[in-house]
Amino acid sequence: MQKVICFFIISLFCYGVCSAQEADSLKLKTNTLTKQAIDPLSPAKAAFYSAVVPGLGQVYNKSYWKVPIVYAGIGTGIYFYVDNQKKYLDYRNEYKRRLQGIHDANDPKFGRLDNDRLIRGQRYHQKNRDLSLVITIAIYALNIVDANVDAHLQQFNVDDDLSFRPSIQYNEFNGTYQFGAQLTFKF
Repeated sequence: MQKVICFFIISLFCYGVCSAQEADSLKLKTNTLTKQAIDPLSPAKAAFYSAVVPGLGQVYNKSYWKVPIVYAGIGTGIYFYVDNQKKYLDYRNEYKRRLQGIHDANDPKFGRLDNDRLIRGQRYHQKNRDLSLVITIAIYALNIVDANVDAHLQQFNVDDDLSFRPSIQYNEFNGTYQFGAQLTFKF
């Protein structure tokens, strides 16, 4: 049974290829494709533009919708970096005051915290500040990589010279449908 199924699949594939060759040989070539010249420096330009000004490579590639995403990512990272730096400095300055012997128990922010909690607060906000910086740098680097890859993909050949098409054809002689596949390479 397996041999019959294998033979059936191979014969369908061969028939599809043979019929595709017949159909191609009978068609008149009326449409002409205009091929665009590939600019090998285009991806490098896009990456350079994004490195100089984030989002400029996306504008160069005409992917305007990506620019707000780039600026939102970088802006969010910078916001959290500045916020955690400010909180780190607040905890650090309060700890320094306590080491000097100045302690205000009525302070609403730090009055009920002991020295150990101030040290843990410093470490927590320092860790989050550093993580925010790493994430911001990663988003900046992804911006450059995205501009480069997008410029490469815009030059990718997707015309009809390279195609794979499954086909179903009606055989008028015996009234059945025939299944096949067409694989086309044109050089």
